[in-house]
Amino acid sequence: MPALRISMRKVKDVLRLKYAAQFSNRQIADAIGVARSTVADYLRRAEMAGLTWPLPDDLDEETLDRLLFRDHGASISSFPLPGWQVVHRELRRKGMTLQLLWQEYKMTHPDGYQYSRFCDLYRTWCARLDLVMRQDHRAGEKLFVDYAGQTIDVIDPETGEARQAQIFVAVLGASNYTYAEATWTQGLRDWTGSHVRAFAFFGGVPELVVPDNLKAGVAKAHRYEPDLNPTYQDLAEHYGVAVLPARVRRPRDKAKVEAGVLLVERWILAVLRHRQFFSLDELNETIAQLLERLNDRPFQKLDGCRRTLFEEMERPLLRPLPRAPYVYAEWKKARVHIDYHVEIEHHYYSVPYRYARAVVDVRLTDLTVECFRRGRRIASHLRSYRRGGHTTIKAHMPEAHREVAGWTPERLIDWAAKTGPATAELVRQVIARRAHPQQGYRSALGILRLATTYGSDRLESAARRALSIRAFTYRSIESILKTGLDRQALPAATPAEEEPIAHSNIRGARYYTTINPNTRYEC
Repeated sequence: MPALRISMRKVKDVLRLKYAAQFSNRQIADAIGVARSTVADYLRRAEMAGLTWPLPDDLDEETLDRLLFRDHGASISSFPLPGWQVVHRELRRKGMTLQLLWQEYKMTHPDGYQYSRFCDLYRTWCARLDLVMRQDHRAGEKLFVDYAGQTIDVIDPETGEARQAQIFVAVLGASNYTYAEATWTQGLRDWTGSHVRAFAFFGGVPELVVPDNLKAGVAKAHRYEPDLNPTYQDLAEHYGVAVLPARVRRPRDKAKVEAGVLLVERWILAVLRHRQFFSLDELNETIAQLLERLNDRPFQKLDGCRRTLFEEMERPLLRPLPRAPYVYAEWKKARVHIDYHVEIEHHYYSVPYRYARAVVDVRLTDLTVECFRRGRRIASHLRSYRRGGHTTIKAHMPEAHREVAGWTPERLIDWAAKTGPATAELVRQVIARRAHPQQGYRSALGILRLATTYGSDRLESAARRALSIRAFTYRSIESILKTGLDRQALPAATPAEEEPIAHSNIRGARYYTTINPNTRYEC
């Protein structure tokens, strides 16, 4: 059986022990620590090269290597060679193995190489390819994504200010088919948006996405269990892909996209170095044109190009796109208030009342707000951007509170009047000064509940003080009660305003509202 090459020193040992010491092949193998098949192979090669022991004095190791291994590993027999480019390309298909390809080769050439020699010759052929070409990636399996180190300036046509655009690059593992685009930032919204457009460009979805450990994709890097950003994980679940971040400081984990970034910098960014762009759309249109040229460039050591390889073997194995593209969403944690509402960007959304005081996960899109508890959605609302507003679903309210929902300002004022006239006036002022009635109800109810802690008399005294200093908030009343200011005398009342002076030379305020429109004024 053919064997792998060993050092020339051991080759000389094989010849010396065989012809000078008359050792058997087994004894030689045990003596120098190689397989018997290796000993037999080298003795056969030496015989075919006409070499005996002792070797000529002028035979150096380089010449010996050339005599034994013609063309550095090519066969010295006349067996037909397989088409290694075809073998290399077929191995990228899912489920394909060298053993299956060798069996097909043997069906065509029954007297051809045995399996071990077949593998040896294939590895020798692969060693002549570039490092990137030697990587083993199955078609439709991996998509590598990253940002280029270089940026492109985009000039604001109004101000002349230059803004740097980031370059996103995505490369499929088997075909090296490449996608690139410009975005303003490397932030979460641009990061996920670039993925959506890359999947649309490829017309399908791979099994794995391999990103770098940038913050937009990976919240916490870890060698074995990295924590993905919730939004990025949401995108992966929408497209049914798994995300496998590259290890920190392990560029070989994403060598495909590193090479892809290099190609984009050489064949796109370098070409555009003297161009000026005045919008991101203009820049992306130019990148798309140069990207076609990049994907159509023929390989140097393989047949075809990125596009033909993609169309032939990778596109059919990509998973289909979902019916609708991913809609950008942010995730936040929020605690449900005692009134079973969560506050999201100064707006209040209801959840079922039994989740009061619980912590929920909130998913925000431009149009919707969804609340989740332990992975189960418990509420969904249309998003509102009104500050201080409330979005409440009646089904979320307990029975007693559904009646409260029908309250009017008069009903609350009447309830406050049972404490005293100052409390009633205070509640009336609180409701009147709020932009939204429900927001006023919330403060008024809080003020009335203070009577359970401090008593009705103290609340009435606090209300009188609050009216005198014009403090119409729950926190002001609570502060007055906590510090005991309600037990102190009220500040002296300000003197009443004097009656205006009546005089013929004083025009008064009405003069300016009763100007004759026909009167002409000259400056």
